[in-house]
Amino acid sequence: MSSYVLGLSCYYHDSAAALLKDGEIISAAQEERFSRKKHDSSFPKNAVFYCLNSHGISLSDVKEIVYYEKPLITFERLLETYLGTAPRGGRSFVAAMQVWLKEKLFLKTELKKNLKAVQKSLGFNSSKIPILLFSEHHLSHAAAAFYPSPFQESVILCMDGVGEWATTSAWIGKGKDIEPLWQISFPHSLGLLYSAFTYYCGFKVNSGEYKLMGLAPYGQSRYVDKIKENLIDIKEDGTFRLEMSYFKFHRGFRMTGRKFHKLFGRPPRQGETELTQFHMDLAASIQVVTEEIVLKLAKSLREETGINNLCLAGGVALNCVANGKLLQENIFDDIWIQPASGDAGSALGAALVGWHQHQEQDRVVNTSDSMKGTYLGPEFSNVDIINYLEKIKAPFNTNNDPELFECLAEELEKGHVIGWFNGPMEFGPRALGGRSIIGDPRNQKMQSVMNLKIKYRESFRPFAPSVLEEDVSNQFEMNAKSPYMLLVAPVKRELCKKMTKEEDKLFGIEKLNIPRSSLPAITHVDYSARVQTVSKTTNSRYYNLISAFKRRTGCPTIVNTSFNVRGEPIVCTPQDAYRCFMRTEMDVLVLQNQILFKSEQPKVEKDETWMQEFELD
Repeated sequence: MSSYVLGLSCYYHDSAAALLKDGEIISAAQEERFSRKKHDSSFPKNAVFYCLNSHGISLSDVKEIVYYEKPLITFERLLETYLGTAPRGGRSFVAAMQVWLKEKLFLKTELKKNLKAVQKSLGFNSSKIPILLFSEHHLSHAAAAFYPSPFQESVILCMDGVGEWATTSAWIGKGKDIEPLWQISFPHSLGLLYSAFTYYCGFKVNSGEYKLMGLAPYGQSRYVDKIKENLIDIKEDGTFRLEMSYFKFHRGFRMTGRKFHKLFGRPPRQGETELTQFHMDLAASIQVVTEEIVLKLAKSLREETGINNLCLAGGVALNCVANGKLLQENIFDDIWIQPASGDAGSALGAALVGWHQHQEQDRVVNTSDSMKGTYLGPEFSNVDIINYLEKIKAPFNTNNDPELFECLAEELEKGHVIGWFNGPMEFGPRALGGRSIIGDPRNQKMQSVMNLKIKYRESFRPFAPSVLEEDVSNQFEMNAKSPYMLLVAPVKRELCKKMTKEEDKLFGIEKLNIPRSSLPAITHVDYSARVQTVSKTTNSRYYNLISAFKRRTGCPTIVNTSFNVRGEPIVCTPQDAYRCFMRTEMDVLVLQNQILFKSEQPKVEKDETWMQEFELD
């Protein structure tokens, strides 16, 4: 009889559920994809329902449910922090206590109540809930990083904002065991330092950090010394301490204080106001500091342990620029990064803790990894899609695969933007050819068209390339596989274009419209790209589509960005995809084998309320 373990993360941000069957990862999804509320932190009722219902089981079939952190220890940290800073932080203390006294102190009861509701919605009357366990936050990250990795033995480095107390932790994974080495504790946090600069530059904390990373190449790292002399003390081994008098995240609603603002000579930028060279230089500077810490930590861990593999997880592991530098330094022989490195992935880590540590089950190591390309979410058949399209009377054609791929290659060559909806939905923040918007990377206008007319977002934001795995070294200065779009690498020198003297004099956003290579749509201003390598074994249809484009154009690379608009989660269902298609200037929509052309669709009046919702993010 099969044994199931369900992992949960919720009530902070990016809630999710993940399901194991006899230790195999079979389903995982974030709640936001179902609720359509970005970074939804509520109990993941829809994600749990999906995980169970898609495999025809109920909670009665689940042996254990594991929550991703220990809330009482987090509560202890909150109390100690507020007592240590009193009387400052009084308002935020009262606000936090209202939430804790109402829900979080009674989390076990709250979880059971919500699980019973899911059980009822599945059509089962039994109110019996499986054993409910609690993992530590950073242990959940470490488990999500190591257990699915292709390594029998590895160092594990977890870096995020904060768990219960840990903000950075190091572990050794071997077989089914994970042992702690050391940790850096709150309030000293690399993740919160980066988030403080995210806040100061006018982006949303816990969601805008990747914008700061994308802004960094437009700036010069002129504030590195000021950061290191005032805000953070970095030791030679990479460990660090923050100077807390500059920050407010430990005692208030804001990330930075007056002393921080005085240091840099101005108040925080308000969202949607102009981004200046100052903000670009700040982004470049904190990126350099982050990379220095990550590299020093990695070097000291290699020297300390002698182990030649490294696994990464936690929100900082989504900093693909730092990851790329780590790869280039060759500190470790091999690196594996959990594609859902944030708290959503901790639901998976929690389930794996239950299976390998609580149940003491042996680990089976997959030579690639055990994430199945992260294609762990809902999928829809051609029959489901055709029934939906016929119901809404949307004109479409159905093509078999070879014919479809040749048609799409032609559309890409014409400069058209395509919504690509294929197979199971991805788990984690990246679109990897399941729910993607794609285009021709050779088209100089593609970046601005996609940003301003499709995604409704800032023009400076770069796009990522999807490249056939066997062609990656022909297009980029890297030989490693990067299936999860978590590594940045330079574009191949032969493809790059030398700047003129006049172009070299440009600053900031002025650099945006200067083509840097023969693949301008995916080449950032520093000649880099966030690379996804595509393998036939993990996503054969996406691979075959890119292959058709290569046959037609000689180019084995396409533009890949997530299938959503600004402020909205990545699409989950055909309904989500069609709605997004009709309210943007995408030219073509592909739903499995169904192809829809915008020119053939009925006219839809633009909903101004809908538009404003995304403009305000």
